[in-house]
Amino acid sequence: MPPSPSLVLGPLLRHVDQTTATVWVETDRAATVTVARGAVTASARTFAVHGHHYALVDLDGLAPGTCEPYSVVLVDDEGNGAAAWPEAGSPFPPPVIATLGTGRSLRLLYGSCRTSVPHDASGNSTHGVDALRAYALRLAGLVPAAAGEEELGDPGWPDLALFLGDQVYADETSDEMRDFVAARRSLDEPPGEELKDYAEYAHLYLLAWGDPANRWLLSTVPSAMVFDDHDVRDDWNTSLSWRRRMEATEWWHGRIVAALSSYWVHQHLGNLSPAERLEDPLWARVRAHEGPDELDLSEALDAFAAVVDQQPEAYRWSFDRRFGDLARLVMVDSRAARVLDPDRRSMLDPGEMSWLDGRMRGDVDHLLVGTSVPFLLAPGLHHVEAFSEALAQGAWGRTAGRVGERLRQLVDLEHWAAFQDSFQRVARMAVEVARGERGAAPSSVAFLSGDVHHSYVSEARVPGDHAGTGMRSRFVQAVCSPIRNPLSRNMRFATAALSYGVAGPLGRLVSRSAHVPPAPLEWRYAQGPWFDNNVALLELEGADARFRWFTGRVVDGVHEAPQLATVADHRLR
Repeated sequence: MPPSPSLVLGPLLRHVDQTTATVWVETDRAATVTVARGAVTASARTFAVHGHHYALVDLDGLAPGTCEPYSVVLVDDEGNGAAAWPEAGSPFPPPVIATLGTGRSLRLLYGSCRTSVPHDASGNSTHGVDALRAYALRLAGLVPAAAGEEELGDPGWPDLALFLGDQVYADETSDEMRDFVAARRSLDEPPGEELKDYAEYAHLYLLAWGDPANRWLLSTVPSAMVFDDHDVRDDWNTSLSWRRRMEATEWWHGRIVAALSSYWVHQHLGNLSPAERLEDPLWARVRAHEGPDELDLSEALDAFAAVVDQQPEAYRWSFDRRFGDLARLVMVDSRAARVLDPDRRSMLDPGEMSWLDGRMRGDVDHLLVGTSVPFLLAPGLHHVEAFSEALAQGAWGRTAGRVGERLRQLVDLEHWAAFQDSFQRVARMAVEVARGERGAAPSSVAFLSGDVHHSYVSEARVPGDHAGTGMRSRFVQAVCSPIRNPLSRNMRFATAALSYGVAGPLGRLVSRSAHVPPAPLEWRYAQGPWFDNNVALLELEGADARFRWFTGRVVDGVHEAPQLATVADHRLR
């Protein structure tokens, strides 16, 4: 009897609300995928992209606030089929789908920057312990809390995991990834050890999401994702000069098409609700397909990716979620939507900025803005980046401008501070929300970010408002980075030096010398920075908010089973 189809990757539990849930899978061949949770069952046919097979299964009619195990069954076109998930003999608890309730609490797990190397002594010595994996093992009840943290208990079953960029590293490949690439092509030919095409991206996602602990976590905790530069390449869309340099190579076009195509399949589709996904023209083709053969979306998807790379306004990667009156989450694409023309340089294209403007509203207890690159850097870094943009744009002449451009690309000066017009506009939106000028003021306005390979909490206020009367909301920037990709000691020292001491006043001085307009906010660290591999948990309870950061620690040399420990704890009340 022919073997049954099997899962290559997944299942990933993606968009979940009160009554619907979406499950994403990759299979080894064309198949019909059936997901069953209690009395609710749904099926979907796979679609193909460059020889890979995917399906998203939408369950509807679920009861709010309920939690039940689910299963995945695969059946191929010849009728061969079997249960594919959960795996027989797995040490992990059965995967569940927990729908949102109508209560006044919410738990969001978040972080960014996670490399995919083995979880053994060698991998941990070079990249540290994978904090997400440590959290998964603790959540599954397979390891105890770290010594001295007995009160940690259950670290909290998240309602949603937010991955804020650099889920995969296409430009800094591991030994396993390089072995896969070398088996297909010569590493001496461009782009060398970096990724070249869709097949290589698909394998990179397999390495990133295939570890049993993380695979279990992703199968049982809903997730939302947005890309950052390393999902494509370091410094992606830093400037027009950077983009022109990339487009002059023989390999860049194939790379960006593969990056955006694979992102649409692996990350973006699951960010959307079933109703929102129906508005996507490519997904509409998947849904409308009829006939005995599996739909091959490769050509159409590549054409789509080529267009949206050149015309960022043609497609919106940003998305938002509403959690009743408790919270609104606005996830902002701060990479692909950039306008790089020096005369109208912007973090977001006009359509994206208008979209964001329409969602920067109160009338909820908490407004959460997810953006891969931090909105509020350490003040010293912020002013240096603002100065670098002015310098590169010619504030001190052409020669200084060329120096500024080289500096911008050399040390990654390309966060919100280096897009000053956009920073000023979004800061004013956020202040208006916090003042109650865009609906009732929330208890908190929180920007959640990653990217910078150090974590911190900053609290902001209106300049000169020492009494705190300018804003009714607590305004915070809470960064969690990296999940697994620590800075070198030298880079940690440099980052700390730029975050403290005279860096702030000096940065402010040089930015003023380049006529950078003053910010509508002033801010400083409330906690941090710290440089551990970590994952953050935001717990909302009515008007209160609590941020906790967790890391993994190897105990007694058992690298495969790290224990979870607290790095920091910050409360807003």
